[in-house]
Amino acid sequence: MIHSSAIIDKTANIDPSVEIGPYAIIGKNVTIGKNTTVGAYTFIQHCIIGENNKISNHAALGNDAQDTKFNGGDNNVIIGNNNIIREFVTIHRGSINSSTIMGSNCFLMAYAHVGHDSVLEDKIYMANCASLGGHVKVEFGAILGALAASHQFCRIGRLSMMGGGTMITQDILPFMLANGDRAKLFGLNKVGLRRNGVSEQSAKNLKKAYWMLFESKTIFTEALAELEKLNAQADMGPEVNHLINFIKSSKRGFCRTALTKA
Repeated sequence: MIHSSAIIDKTANIDPSVEIGPYAIIGKNVTIGKNTTVGAYTFIQHCIIGENNKISNHAALGNDAQDTKFNGGDNNVIIGNNNIIREFVTIHRGSINSSTIMGSNCFLMAYAHVGHDSVLEDKIYMANCASLGGHVKVEFGAILGALAASHQFCRIGRLSMMGGGTMITQDILPFMLANGDRAKLFGLNKVGLRRNGVSEQSAKNLKKAYWMLFESKTIFTEALAELEKLNAQADMGPEVNHLINFIKSSKRGFCRTALTKA
């Protein structure tokens, strides 16, 4: 059902099962999939939205990128299925012939912000007022606590968790806990690993990798080389492989423990 006070652009493609609340505005270039609900006073433009999403009141999706290079083209926001987007969330569209992308089964709490050209994989949780700058990539299952904020172009690794107020200026390694201003590592996200079905052996291998990299008192570059050699010999599993590849592909650098040697 579409409330009689809602304003719908003639170009919008809205499934008949979609519910749109009072005074919502659906602008141009919008597609909304079946069984999605849109709350009162919400503003949506330049978005492709999947199925079974719950978009609360006063959310703003698809506004122009906050980027001086924004060219006003067909840049958009792409949102998957089964997401919860709470009140006053903002998601900006891509800046230059690009998209801002959010996967499925994500939960963005009130006042969270996703900057232009960012990519969120599935099952991302952003607590109240968490904020991502432009071009941030957030891997599967990551959790950002309330008021956590990421600098543009950072990567936030798979199944990592950031405490409230964490300031992220470099990449957050996968499977880790991070906190502070500026972010530091505080061990493995053991609860997250268990909840997401990572095996006990894989968790032990990650613990070994963490010790080698950050607690062995070996210079980091040497510790990483030793970890790669051990992994080649013993095959420590996909999680350790992902951790190694994430480190080696970092462009901004990555946060470490307070005591790590360079």
